[in-house]
Amino acid sequence: MAITWHVCHNNTTQTMEPTELPIDGTLDLHTFKPEELGSLIPAYIDECLKEGIYEIRIIHGKGTGNLRRSVHTLLDRHDSVKSYSLANDRSGWGATIATLEKDV
Repeated sequence: MAITWHVCHNNTTQTMEPTELPIDGTLDLHTFKPEELGSLIPAYIDECLKEGIYEIRIIHGKGTGNLRRSVHTLLDRHDSVKSYSLANDRSGWGATIATLEKDV
């Protein structure tokens, strides 16, 4: 399963192209603009739930932490997010793992 999203390649609006994102429980935000997250992350969560995926990994990178904070705010707002934490593996604080509730 996949959802179609307009990805901004090379950070220019002239090259936005529809791209299929696999619904596999891992969402890498490196190719998205911050202003896209407000609709992208909730849509991705909803699609994961439809596919029976209840643990997701959102890769936001380490950077200054602004993107991580935005991701956490969006996770706080979604009714199906049971809990989340920074990844406890080699990616460290460059990724967040969220547990989704099966029936909300």
